[in-house]
Amino acid sequence: MELFAQQVMNGLVLGSVYSLVALGVTLIYGTMEIPNFAHGHLYMLGAYVTFAAVTGLDLHYWIGMVLAVAALAVVGILVERLAFRPLRHAPHVNMMIAAVGLMLFLEAFAQLVWGADFRRLPSPYGAVVDLWGTTVTEQKLILIVAGIGLMAVLFLFLKRTALGAAIEAVSQDRVGAQLVGIDPERISMITFALSAGLAAAAAALIAPINLISPSMGLVVGLKAFVIVVIGGMGSVAGAIVCGYGLALAESLGGTYLATDYQDLIAFAILALVLTVRPSGLFAKGA
Repeated sequence: MELFAQQVMNGLVLGSVYSLVALGVTLIYGTMEIPNFAHGHLYMLGAYVTFAAVTGLDLHYWIGMVLAVAALAVVGILVERLAFRPLRHAPHVNMMIAAVGLMLFLEAFAQLVWGADFRRLPSPYGAVVDLWGTTVTEQKLILIVAGIGLMAVLFLFLKRTALGAAIEAVSQDRVGAQLVGIDPERISMITFALSAGLAAAAAALIAPINLISPSMGLVVGLKAFVIVVIGGMGSVAGAIVCGYGLALAESLGGTYLATDYQDLIAFAILALVLTVRPSGLFAKGA
């Protein structure tokens, strides 16, 4: 039971990261129908900005995290305006090619600025806590609590504010939203900034636990797309539930089945869901 509880805790840590990144992917797809393959690399860039703020500028960890969220929000706006908005009326495959190109550019940029070596971000919360028979660091507890808190704030933002309602309106019917006075281009820009900020927050929270490298966003980005497809493209609830579900399945499967096949669990679940329900578990429509 102690081993089981430990793996559940690890799943909650990983699930918080998966869900935050997947939320960004699903928000972008909902408002612009863009499969942003570079979203994982925005997550990677957020980790590097946090690292630079804490180690280079000697800022406190939380200030570095806020700076990374703000910086990636600006990067998100630039990506939307410079990379995707000019292709709005182009064939859909052009946006996919642009996303792949952006992914390669961001990885090369990070390698040019910070090098290819792995980096580690020191955490002021490295103490170990005994919680319900499991040992967990304070940083992991902070990650879980902060991740759930950010998701709760996002959910309230989408459901209780006029801007959140506008984002949901554009995701449901872009033309209809424009007819009632909502500017879809402005909403798309805000959504990109919000999504990139969520990715930066996830990266800043996990950076003191995992190593930082230019390729760290590739696997997380792939897992985020798997989560979005399983949950249903554009479904916020699906991204959250399936993010935690997939992380728990990986953590428990890697422990009780085989560690070598841990990363394959996500794609096995994806194949099963696509066979049974191709539109996703939480899809509002086919």
